[in-house]
Amino acid sequence: MPDARLIRRVRFRASHRYGWSSPPSREDRRTFGEQVEPHEHDWYVEVHVEGPIDPTTGWVTDLKALDEHLDRLMEGWDGGDLNALAEPVAEGRMQPSTEALAAWLYGELHGHVAAPARLSEVRVFESIELGACFPA
Repeated sequence: MPDARLIRRVRFRASHRYGWSSPPSREDRRTFGEQVEPHEHDWYVEVHVEGPIDPTTGWVTDLKALDEHLDRLMEGWDGGDLNALAEPVAEGRMQPSTEALAAWLYGELHGHVAAPARLSEVRVFESIELGACFPA
């Protein structure tokens, strides 16, 4: 039997802003324009897990375990500020873009899906019109 793909989608509303300094520097404004100001989006994250369907449970992976790990990674994001709550953004290691968030979430989740299932991709959308997928 071919593998199946489980897709978990998490929705939340959160703010973010681009730039390296607070308040934004001239260079931040030159690079990111109006995006240096805090602004909100209706976000969603999709986690895609592929693998064989377990004949006993009917599952590709343990959804409860996946959800618990996602909850830890995204704690407080709903109604929050991603610049303060997304660990690598708060530490100044990355910008809160859809691309960077998708890559970071993928890296954090990669080792937490029990074999034989495997994490195939993470998608992050800040709106219906704009999102990113990692890996590409």
